[in-house]
Amino acid sequence: MNKQIRNTRLAACVAILATLSTAIAAQQPSLPDAPASRLIAALAQESPSSASFADPPMPAAPQNTTQPAGQPAGTQLTLAQAEQIAIRNNPNISVARLLALAQAQVTREVRSAEMPTAIGNLTAVDAHENSRITAGLLNNPSVYDRAAGGLTVSQLITDFGRTHNLVLSAESLAKAQLESAHATELDITLTVDQAFYQALTAQAVLKVAQSTVAERQATADQVGALTKAKIRSNLDLSFADVQLSQSQLLLLDAENSAQAAMAALNNVLGSEQDQQYTLVDETNNNPPPAPDDPETLVTAAFSVRPDLAAMKDQFISARQYSAAEHDLWLPTISAIGAVGGTPVRADQIQSSWYGAAGANISIPVFNGFLYNAEARDAKLRAQAAQENVRNLRDTIARDVRTAVLNAQTAYQRIAVTRQLLDQSNFALDLATARYKIGLSGIVEISEAQLNQTQAEIANTNARYAYQTALAVVRYETGP
Repeated sequence: MNKQIRNTRLAACVAILATLSTAIAAQQPSLPDAPASRLIAALAQESPSSASFADPPMPAAPQNTTQPAGQPAGTQLTLAQAEQIAIRNNPNISVARLLALAQAQVTREVRSAEMPTAIGNLTAVDAHENSRITAGLLNNPSVYDRAAGGLTVSQLITDFGRTHNLVLSAESLAKAQLESAHATELDITLTVDQAFYQALTAQAVLKVAQSTVAERQATADQVGALTKAKIRSNLDLSFADVQLSQSQLLLLDAENSAQAAMAALNNVLGSEQDQQYTLVDETNNNPPPAPDDPETLVTAAFSVRPDLAAMKDQFISARQYSAAEHDLWLPTISAIGAVGGTPVRADQIQSSWYGAAGANISIPVFNGFLYNAEARDAKLRAQAAQENVRNLRDTIARDVRTAVLNAQTAYQRIAVTRQLLDQSNFALDLATARYKIGLSGIVEISEAQLNQTQAEIANTNARYAYQTALAVVRYETGP
């Protein structure tokens, strides 16, 4: 008997709501989220008329991100295009390349010590008669009136390997700078990937926020109509208005995040303009799983990481420079020649031309332990450079393992957030249906709407977070 009375009441509520919905359909949108098919069947068991409240299924969350509504359409931009633009325009890459070119000139500077040196001289002297230079160390030469020109040529014969080691050290530094420039390109590429996926995330969240505002507005309008018809209380309308205001705040934050993400993308692309791009989402809805064996990737990273190669070259350069500093104690043998003419000369200078050649051996004896300190300093710096290589290897091993773990976790979050979104959609369908037939209040549907919005944002973040994690794995394992 009680069940029959309950069914009668439910049928009456359904009839009243159906009549009201027909009356206001031309002016007010219906509640946005309708029951799923299995929910309709379940409710039909209680009240056959309740199935008439089924609305079209809620559309799935958008997968392809385009330009946010309200923003001017911009140039389409893929991830590969963004990477190419950044490599071409980012000033950090230009700086790294210029430093590599500058370091190559240092090698030429050091190698010049092995080449001959020629110096031309033009000299004119008006001397006091019968005078000599008597001050200045041990010199005591005569000074004669003359005007002459000549050429002096000097050539290093050998310094027993010091200059050669200096050249090798400079070449190693030039190679290290080239590797550093390559590492800078990889850094910028990773930054582009992160900024690109962050912008995709922000634009996707903006779409969710816009959809949420529209749905909450429809709910508020419907509840307002029910309140005017004395079917719902003002409390329901207040809750609906609160939910609408919260969705509008979410929209404001999403718009700000989308603009900030686009500004960050423009920055890494090397542009000072506020260029608005239509980002092309090329991600797969069912991406491949993350790598499961980090140790293989660690081994590969040791052999291809350009920053590690640059660090090794710096260590080799430091070791070669240390050898050069130890060679300071060895003699230096050089040759010198001079030739010229003296058309205007004093009577004491009888020949109109001169020429001479000779060799010199410079043997270090004592210089206040300067050479010893320089050699010791270079040796210690070489040892420090070797430890830097070992430290970077440890860091690379840790970062690769961490990147793989983060990618694995991010991949698992996709399935979890997708399941959460499905569950929250079903819960919202249930809450909407219960509210329509009078089995629940506005609090239940408001909480269901909030949970559904949060789940949709979480699912969006999870998709692009996984792509970012994969980009980090590619960076950590080298090109």
